[in-house]
Amino acid sequence: VAILTYQNKKRVLLGDTAKEKLPRYPKKIDLGFKTPKKAIEDTYIDKNGILSGVVTKMKRPRNVVSRQDYLHHIRKYSRFEKRHRNRSVHLSPCFPNVQIGDIVTVGECRPLSKTVRFNVLEVTKAVGTEKKFQKF
Repeated sequence: VAILTYQNKKRVLLGDTAKEKLPRYPKKIDLGFKTPKKAIEDTYIDKNGILSGVVTKMKRPRNVVSRQDYLHHIRKYSRFEKRHRNRSVHLSPCFPNVQIGDIVTVGECRPLSKTVRFNVLEVTKAVGTEKKFQKF
């Protein structure tokens, strides 16, 4: 047990850092999604806005980049322009076979790092992997 003293304060006892881990309590996602069975049984932790996007990069361990395409309306010209947003998303180990091109459904969570604020909730396999024009 470590003891810290501060000026004009009583001694504060800090707990051991090597404590025995508490049992897991997986969080219910709700919004029509079921928590994966592996996420309940395994030893890692998973955590409200639901979005979808396409996996574009898989260069970091347990993280992917999801691209969300959308149309932005310009009132002056009564036209739409294409825009996109890249999001860094945490990919839990309970989704082992994710590849570039797969469609992922992501949910907002607490900040996991400087750029990661979303978790993968569901993975839909890509139909065709060859390059072709696609509407979004």
